[in-house]
Amino acid sequence: MGLTRSALRPDLAILTMSGYLEARPKVGYIFGKKPSEEISKNCFIKIKVKDVMSKPTVVSEDATVYESILNLFLNDAGTLFVTNNDNLVGAVSRKDFIKMVMGTIDIHRVPVGIIMTRMPNIVYVYEEDSILDAAKKIIERQVDSLPVVQKTVEGNKEVLKIVGKVSKTTITQLFVKMGEDE
Repeated sequence: MGLTRSALRPDLAILTMSGYLEARPKVGYIFGKKPSEEISKNCFIKIKVKDVMSKPTVVSEDATVYESILNLFLNDAGTLFVTNNDNLVGAVSRKDFIKMVMGTIDIHRVPVGIIMTRMPNIVYVYEEDSILDAAKKIIERQVDSLPVVQKTVEGNKEVLKIVGKVSKTTITQLFVKMGEDE
């Protein structure tokens, strides 16, 4: 192939660090013992939510259902996270809106706080959680996205500030990017 050792050394070093190859003195390089599934799992454990999270679509608890539906579709989101004084208090999805619109309630007057799923029934993740943990929560709870939160203390009460979101789309984009990079 006409390649020098210095040309191959960086590539061999990367393959050795990732576990695909093992370097043996006086022998050279041999295939590593680490199966590729374990390498993939380790990659997903090492990637933190904060590295891939996107901007959340947020609405105030006193916004009307109509305003919230507009917000949902203008931002092309599947879920709105509901806040009160910037604290996470609930979530509302497209399914919730469909149920609401099919009823006889006036969507121009009813606040979104009436139809949302309230805390503590909201599943969330922290910025330092692994993307694997986030994906497991999405699958287990059968939701489209999770709010990424930070715990803060206001007065003597712990509250959750929403700082981002992780969705099925976010995880799929990460998966595709990892596949293209290999």
